[in-house]
Amino acid sequence: MKITQHATESTLTLSLDGELDASSSVLLDTELSKPEILRNQKVLIDCRQLHYISSAGLGVFISHLQSFQDAGVKLVFFNMQEKVHNVFEILGLDSLMTIVPSEAEAEAI
Repeated sequence: MKITQHATESTLTLSLDGELDASSSVLLDTELSKPEILRNQKVLIDCRQLHYISSAGLGVFISHLQSFQDAGVKLVFFNMQEKVHNVFEILGLDSLMTIVPSEAEAEAI
């Protein structure tokens, strides 16, 4: 999996490309563990090219959710493919995490 970043003054966008499985979840965890990430008001996760997410990948997001909330950082997913979105829905994670259809809607939150 490839992770690319784009930052503005108060927002960090991470674009995920490929499959988020046990091996690639370590890379994502490293990115989300960086102290400077909590200096953003929003962290947007672009899922346009995310084709698969395993329980390990979901676990990475869940494990960082509380620290983001404590720091007042909004975590927002957008451009999620239907099969990936279904995984979030089945597990009830769509009620814990903000998922919107487009980047414009993610930026507006």
